[in-house]
Amino acid sequence: MKINMLLLALVVSLPTLAQKLYTYPIGVQAYTFRKHFPTSTEKTLDIIKNMGITELEGGATKGYTPEQFKQLCADRGISIPSTGVDYNELANPQAAVERAKILGSKFVMCAWIPHKGTDFTLEDAQKAVALFNSAGKVFKENGITFCYHDHGYEFHAYEDGTLMDYIIKNTNPEYVSFEMDVLWTMHGGGADMPVKLLKKYPNRWKLMHVKDLRKGVVGNLTGGTPAENDVPVGTGQGNWKAIIKLAKKNGIEHCFIEDESEKELEYVPMSIQYLKSL
Repeated sequence: MKINMLLLALVVSLPTLAQKLYTYPIGVQAYTFRKHFPTSTEKTLDIIKNMGITELEGGATKGYTPEQFKQLCADRGISIPSTGVDYNELANPQAAVERAKILGSKFVMCAWIPHKGTDFTLEDAQKAVALFNSAGKVFKENGITFCYHDHGYEFHAYEDGTLMDYIIKNTNPEYVSFEMDVLWTMHGGGADMPVKLLKKYPNRWKLMHVKDLRKGVVGNLTGGTPAENDVPVGTGQGNWKAIIKLAKKNGIEHCFIEDESEKELEYVPMSIQYLKSL
């Protein structure tokens, strides 16, 4: 009788297990802990480890070589699948290639295209496209995928879409992929824009910043918003079930929580708990 009851309980629980949506390793963007790393890299990595995080997007902190930083992470069971590169370094990306190889990163992301004030223009987009295509070729030749991380200012109207559409359509898919920052995508394009872009360009996204925008906030094209508008994942405007379902369907490989609030030690665990509940 006890065996039958156990079997029944197992059968009842199977649909729940099968429906688990968020199956990515728990990752975080290093910028989340920007106030902590300058005090102590080791203690900050301990905080990250103790939160159950096993993937980090970032690079060596001040005072450490990439080799040393990678070892500190490895000692704590943390890998570095993605690292960053400054836009101005893309004209000669070989140094970024070497850093990525040392860190063990298969992805290199660029998170900002320089432009004047809040006026991101077609000319800015055109220059970026040419630079991304040339640098992306070098990264690919070295076994690394280059990704551009959108920041909200790219959603100026252009022809029948936006300058973000222009960048996606005019970069070579062989050399350039994308990292969607969900908060900035919503801030610049509206709450429904993450789902729209994931559906419109299903094969171009490889990485994602899992990040939520406070309810009621109306975004703009500045690429900036007060820190208090960054809230725990699942409490803001994001349609997370649809976003994560499309991320998995489209083959996005890594998701990184990024928290730009002043309450990261409180908010990151809340975001992790929410994602695990999906």
